[in-house]
Amino acid sequence: MAQSANADLKTRLQNWIPKLVLSPSLAVILVFVYGFILFSVYLSFTDSRILPSYGWVGWENYSKLWRLSHWEISLTNMGIFALLYITLCTAIGLGLAIFLDQKIRGEGMLRPLYLYPMALSFIVTGTAWKWFLDPGIGLENVMHTWGWESFKFDWIKNRDYAIYTVVLAAVWQTSGFVMAMFLAGLRGIDNEILKAAQMDGASNWNLYRRIIIPQLRPAFLSAFVILSHLAIKTFDLVIALTGGGPGRATELPATFMYSYTFTRNQMGIGSASATIMLMAIAAIMVPYLYSELREKR
Repeated sequence: MAQSANADLKTRLQNWIPKLVLSPSLAVILVFVYGFILFSVYLSFTDSRILPSYGWVGWENYSKLWRLSHWEISLTNMGIFALLYITLCTAIGLGLAIFLDQKIRGEGMLRPLYLYPMALSFIVTGTAWKWFLDPGIGLENVMHTWGWESFKFDWIKNRDYAIYTVVLAAVWQTSGFVMAMFLAGLRGIDNEILKAAQMDGASNWNLYRRIIIPQLRPAFLSAFVILSHLAIKTFDLVIALTGGGPGRATELPATFMYSYTFTRNQMGIGSASATIMLMAIAAIMVPYLYSELREKR
């Protein structure tokens, strides 16, 4: 009887100890992540300015937000950035994955080389690309030093092209990560299916177009969700690379939110923009998580 009671107590301890160990972390996450998210949503309906205020103004901040030309500029820049960023990262990542999947010599060296940029922070990437693209000290200056006086590459100083420098830096950093996702998908395809198709006379082009790429649908979906999330919340890369300039040529919703909350002292409008960004991310993540859970069931 005593042995049974001891065994029962031991089982309960084994069940409860992990919960007790994790409970402080979960409590901190609930308060400092989800709690402050809800607090920010609440502030978007108040007349908060330099400090939180609790005067209820309803949808007034959202109405003001959509009348601001700065917000429209940030959304336009986001559209350009997200479209190019997601498309180029997906195309380059898939191309690199297919290249490495050919069992080439030196794959063990190339794979970490492609993945290395993702190990850097966006601040480091933005600073490095800022130096590289600066006409005074970067690529343009080097070309002039080598005697190519007509060479000109001043996109980072040009209002019409500055947003594309952000795309270049972001694609450089993230393509290797997308490559790893696609490479894992390629290595998970059954070789017997590929051998059967080759025996039937399928060319490499048809092999990839009709068999391999369609089976990478989960990798495509995961890459789209992750890249969309990164695009919407991009902040530190822009701050380090262009500071949102020249003018407002590279301002994105995240930099808009920061400037209106902490520089212009319009916390209510800043919270409204943050809430809209949250809804945009949720619109992408919730259907994805729902489909994943449904497939597991």
